[in-house]
Amino acid sequence: MHTESSADGNSPTAIALEVAPRSPWRVTRVEALLGFRLQVVFVDGLEGVVDMSGLVHSPKAGVFAALTDPRLFAQVKIEHGAVTWPEELDLAPDAMHTAIREHGEWLL
Repeated sequence: MHTESSADGNSPTAIALEVAPRSPWRVTRVEALLGFRLQVVFVDGLEGVVDMSGLVHSPKAGVFAALTDPRLFAQVKIEHGAVTWPEELDLAPDAMHTAIREHGEWLL
């Protein structure tokens, strides 16, 4: 019977340690700005702005139309490396990272 504990390549610990460094798109800081914009910082040090003004005021905003309430928009936070709001609203951090890396800003 094997009683020793070890982090082999298939253990959850080994997998978690392997995944984190390879996810440069994980958000580490977010701040709500005026005009339905966000300042974000990623784990790899990349920083930029997400401009959601076009999306939240669009007829096609869908669930994001709720963010036109400045009090709700200001409740932005980070969960598991993603930008989120109450009511299960979130943004794709990988797409955000790519757009900011290429353009310095993500316009939605």
